[in-house]
Amino acid sequence: MTLSRWFANAVRRLVVRTRLLSRFAQFVIFILSAIGAFLLRFEFVIQPQSLHQLCFAVATWAAIKSLVFHLHGLHRGWWRFVSTPDLLRIASANAAGSLAGGLVILSFGPHGFPRSLYFIDFLLCAMATTGIRVAVRLLAEAAASGNFKGAQRTLIYGGGAAGVMLLRESRSNPGLNYSIVGFIDDDLTKSGLRIQGVPVLGPGTELAGLAVKHHVQLVLIAMPSASGIEMTRVLQLCREAGVRFRTVPSMADIVEGPALAAQIREVAVEDLLGRTPVRLEEDQVRAALEGKVVMVSGAAGSIGSELCRQIARFHPAGIVGFEIAESPLFEIDRELRQDFPSVPFYPEIGSIQNRTRLDEVLGRYSPSVIYHAAAYKHVPLMETHIFEAIENNVIGTYNLAVAAAENGVEDFVMISSDKAVRPTNVMGATKRVAELLLLGLQNGRTKYVAVRFGNVLGSNGSVIPIFKKQIASGGPVTVTHPDMRRFFMTIPEACQLVLQAGVSGKGGQICVLDMGEPVKIVDLARNLILLSGLRPGEDIRIEFTGMRPGEKLYEELSGMFEDTAPTSHEKIRIYTGNGMPEGDMLTWLDCLREICEARDAGRLVLALKEIVIDYSPSVHLLKRVIEHPGRHATARQAGGARTGHGRGADRTIRSLGFLIDATESSNPETAGFPTSSLSSAR
Repeated sequence: MTLSRWFANAVRRLVVRTRLLSRFAQFVIFILSAIGAFLLRFEFVIQPQSLHQLCFAVATWAAIKSLVFHLHGLHRGWWRFVSTPDLLRIASANAAGSLAGGLVILSFGPHGFPRSLYFIDFLLCAMATTGIRVAVRLLAEAAASGNFKGAQRTLIYGGGAAGVMLLRESRSNPGLNYSIVGFIDDDLTKSGLRIQGVPVLGPGTELAGLAVKHHVQLVLIAMPSASGIEMTRVLQLCREAGVRFRTVPSMADIVEGPALAAQIREVAVEDLLGRTPVRLEEDQVRAALEGKVVMVSGAAGSIGSELCRQIARFHPAGIVGFEIAESPLFEIDRELRQDFPSVPFYPEIGSIQNRTRLDEVLGRYSPSVIYHAAAYKHVPLMETHIFEAIENNVIGTYNLAVAAAENGVEDFVMISSDKAVRPTNVMGATKRVAELLLLGLQNGRTKYVAVRFGNVLGSNGSVIPIFKKQIASGGPVTVTHPDMRRFFMTIPEACQLVLQAGVSGKGGQICVLDMGEPVKIVDLARNLILLSGLRPGEDIRIEFTGMRPGEKLYEELSGMFEDTAPTSHEKIRIYTGNGMPEGDMLTWLDCLREICEARDAGRLVLALKEIVIDYSPSVHLLKRVIEHPGRHATARQAGGARTGHGRGADRTIRSLGFLIDATESSNPETAGFPTSSLSSAR
């Protein structure tokens, strides 16, 4: 066994028995400090007449200081983790012990006790009790770092609190096989300084040169509060330097999560959004959910399943998972039973389009709260399945909302979308109609709230899983348009804000979530390629495929005529608008049902346009509808339609043709159609 290994093992055995050894070591220090004080005072020659004084002083100080240090809890500390608060307690204990011992000696000790001994003993004891702890910590860190074989030469990017914590952890934790070479920090005032003995080598712009000079293998990014732009820049610098990189989580995650060593991970695409953690007002959410039965429609989807997980944290009386997809419902049932065994989960298969089934489930469980996340959400699919979009997103939502009121549900929260604002696609239009329905229904006991937000990272069918598959297959990564931008948030953040919005909304309102700044899809693709260790444009090609039907370049969260008001939560604003009057609502619903049964796409587009004034149908949809107007269009030429758009298929086609002309003559991404367009067509 080498000397360094023997020394390291000896130090480890020493600190394992810290409580017993600390008492013994402190007791020895108290005795030696008293003897040392006498030796210094009498110039290392103690006369026989002073031996009685020495014995009384040693016994007094050793006993009293042992008691005082015990009361200060200094026998319980791990010396290898000694810190500034520990040193302050040591100073306090030494002062109290020396003072108490001095009073006892003055009162009961031998006559002629030199007064200088009190001060000398205090200094020696304070220095020894502090020094031994600092020495043990330094030796433990040296033993830990000296025992690493093949440690990776590492730079820490960020000289703040997270960087210092990472340095300490790397020195004391054998599980972190890092040899810290230095810090990188963009604050130029730190350059040349030393942080706990480790130099700040320079800013990030010098990373490439420093990596070569110091043979750096890894960069640990310790910037938990960095914005998405800053993280992207650091990522690019690491790529240019040719070094691997990892990151540490936010300080809140470090405090609440497991040990820091377990939280060091690869940089994720979520880090590049630079979103601050959600401040969830847990007391309000708990008051709304604890001890109540909660139902989640679409419970096995990306948002629905995460809602179930988040709700389970607040100990409801039970969660009813309503879902039409059997296999995903089976999986979320197994997961929740394993992770939250104390919260009953009731998986129920059914469709929100089946009113009888909804009444059956609501009658059986009597939920107090419903989170409605069941919807068709994919824009291109809904452009080609417009009847199914209406039947599910509009009629299904109405079924569930009315069933909730009739079965005594207190709170009804619907997941909406930013695509409901000035919609250019069928999916967005159906979500807007659903919002209007909820606003119009707000006249009774049940509180209806819609929550509107943008894209969710990692949800089923979102761009991230698609990009990852394309990268794994060697590319190309397909992006529709170089200027395409979207709002993004993570699934947990979205669901936490949905829960918060459910208690913030007062009924008959639309809650608009703060999505931060929109992100360019092409930048997201480039960053994901970088995170995969590849070079965009070289290893993986990015290909622009053109915008799909119903898409627009920029999404919005509130329309130009919508006034929003702040709430108690900084990330939630409230929009209160007018919904459909009850009479018109029922008329329109009957109309939509009739149109869907007749499969008349032309009338359906015009009906949506009449309900949602700022809906701008895509040219692709309009041309397809004109070419295939519906199998019952001819039969209705004499019957007319409830929508008032004309009494024959020819007028319907003329109205659709007008919409095509209006769309092609304006900017299809930003301009809405004038409200007089349909009346002019008539």
